[in-house]
Amino acid sequence: MHHLLRNQIKIVALVAAICVFASSAMAQDKEIYRQEHDNLPYYFGITIGYNATSLRPTFSSKFLLDDSIKVALPSAGGGIALGFLGTLKLNNHFQLRANPQLVIGGAKSFQYTLNKDSLAPGEPESVTKTLPATLISLPIHIKFNSDRIDNFRFYALGGIRIDRDLAANSAQRTLEGLLKLKPNDFGLETGIGFNFFLPYVTISPEIKFTYGLSNLNDRDPNLKYSAVFDKIQSRMISFSIHFED
Repeated sequence: MHHLLRNQIKIVALVAAICVFASSAMAQDKEIYRQEHDNLPYYFGITIGYNATSLRPTFSSKFLLDDSIKVALPSAGGGIALGFLGTLKLNNHFQLRANPQLVIGGAKSFQYTLNKDSLAPGEPESVTKTLPATLISLPIHIKFNSDRIDNFRFYALGGIRIDRDLAANSAQRTLEGLLKLKPNDFGLETGIGFNFFLPYVTISPEIKFTYGLSNLNDRDPNLKYSAVFDKIQSRMISFSIHFED
């Protein structure tokens, strides 16, 4: 959680630095670029980004009553996102946006500390299991645009995000004693961003927060670590830069 908070601070600082730099640059040149852009019924773009993911566990009664496992700590890493952007104009301030992405990385890991009294012969006291992840993600948002100020505009967005883990059927997930994770995730997403209009492209840095609603834990009574958790839900902070035509 502390690692995720540090990433959040870094991302916010980076967004702020980009905004200050771009605003200063535009303040020196009052020429208004791409004034016809807001009249387009739809437009497209590409996305590059970084996603910092964490896992929020809810422990089962078995874990609370059974002292064979002292500590169970799930975590997840960051992933690089590449995607396309499609935006449909609804009216002068609202747009519908789809942003399908491929997220490479973001492996999930689970660290367990076992009670010494319950160890089998040769069994280590600490066990770490890592599950690789490659996601296909489909965020769908309603986007609210502020009034344009010269070559700058602020926007806010909200919507849903659907993820599917392509590594869900990996052989590593069938190892003895390894808990299972469901391949599909669903969550709510909200964020803010800024449009910077340049002569031939619009650059839009953006930060989003995702709150997973699905239970990723696929409980299996035959797996030792599966029953430790009742629920595992995802949380994500995403920083993206969109290049729009």
